[in-house]
Amino acid sequence: MGRAESGTMRPVYRGVAEVSIYVAESARACGIGAKLLAGLIADSEAEGIWTPQAGIFPENTASIELHTRAGFRMVGTRSRLGCMNGHWRDVVRLERRSLMVGS
Repeated sequence: MGRAESGTMRPVYRGVAEVSIYVAESARACGIGAKLLAGLIADSEAEGIWTPQAGIFPENTASIELHTRAGFRMVGTRSRLGCMNGHWRDVVRLERRSLMVGS
């Protein structure tokens, strides 16, 4: 049997990171999300991250489109992954593979 260790990462996954950006509702549709995501990608590559990945609720099509335009691709949907306000929610998984790091 293996064991789970909280807060540690296996070395094989050290170039993979979960990413999130949040833009205030009053600042949406102004290009801020694209700038934040571009900066996040540049910073992550500078730190040796070759696969940033994101989990987004399926109905958040604006965020899915933003990530897709930044080079992320959908890799699947995780059913009933998180419980929010007493309701189980699906999460779309997206990832972006760096062309500079880990290739």
